[in-house]
Amino acid sequence: MEQVDENKLHAFVGKMLGDLGGAYSVPTVRIGFRLELFDALKDGGPMTSDELAERAGGLAPRYIREWALAQAAGGYIDYDPETEQFSLSPEQAMVFAERDSPFYLAGAFDLAAAMIEGEPKVENSMKTGTGVRWGDTAECLFCATGAFFRPGYANNIVQNWIPSLDGVAAKLEDGARVADIGCGVGFSTLLMAEAFPKSEFVGFDFHEPSIEQARRHARDHGLDDRVRFEVSTAKEIEEDGFDLITFYDCLHDMGDPRGCARHVREILREDGTWMIVEPIAGDRPSDNMNPIGRLYYNASTMLCVPTSLDQEVGEGLGAQAGEAVLSDVVRSGGFSQVRRAATGPFNMVLEARA
Repeated sequence: MEQVDENKLHAFVGKMLGDLGGAYSVPTVRIGFRLELFDALKDGGPMTSDELAERAGGLAPRYIREWALAQAAGGYIDYDPETEQFSLSPEQAMVFAERDSPFYLAGAFDLAAAMIEGEPKVENSMKTGTGVRWGDTAECLFCATGAFFRPGYANNIVQNWIPSLDGVAAKLEDGARVADIGCGVGFSTLLMAEAFPKSEFVGFDFHEPSIEQARRHARDHGLDDRVRFEVSTAKEIEEDGFDLITFYDCLHDMGDPRGCARHVREILREDGTWMIVEPIAGDRPSDNMNPIGRLYYNASTMLCVPTSLDQEVGEGLGAQAGEAVLSDVVRSGGFSQVRRAATGPFNMVLEARA
């Protein structure tokens, strides 16, 4: 064994302590979201833990003091040792209290908990090579996934991603037919429908509980008169004649993405567009050795690859497939034109045409 470099060892242990501190924060942060403690700090200004406990609805002061100190130690909230008051900076509020912020991360913490819940199933699958059916990993994985993606969708679909496509926004404004495949709980579908009232939208997903929730969201938003949600796999959709087909963060989860691409080509109008939104990634693993790649590779290990391997073919693209692989998948379906239309910190948008 090579001699241990003490400086490197201490640096590595320091990194591990930071990582473990983040992991230990998952349950306390989730409690903070559910009990609206971050909201109370945002709305009430600097306050002691006793004042925070009272403002948040008469919670137990001793628990709230320990909770607040834990968040302050992690840098999630601020603490003034002179006044013993806690507060939330505008930057921290963007992550913990501003629900329409593109950086609101409540769903991310719920996803982390879902991955822990699904640990035994994924571990067993690593031994057998089998998959884990979507929805079986954790009790409400699909709820957490929807909450995780919603802030990014709310701040990008209408504002950036659709405008990046050639002529699509104008079509939607005039009235077009849209299929949102792999729609989950329907946030992406409804955001588009709200922005383009003359167009017709159908959301498809193979997970029935997600579709049930999507239908509730449509009713709650008063959009169920022109937005439908149907249970179907991507390859079994019987409707056609779509002007736009969207895949939001789902192509890499599909067992047979090439078969899905072929079917998309069949149900898309000749002059139609296929928009594929996927996690940002380089084409080589070495390109993804960064904080974003770390998040996506871990999520992919626990969620995306097991989901794909549970389905027919089981290609298992993973969440860091990269543009080159994804473009090859799209072209295999009969699309001759594929380009990257937009790039963000967490996603890339591919535009495909016949």
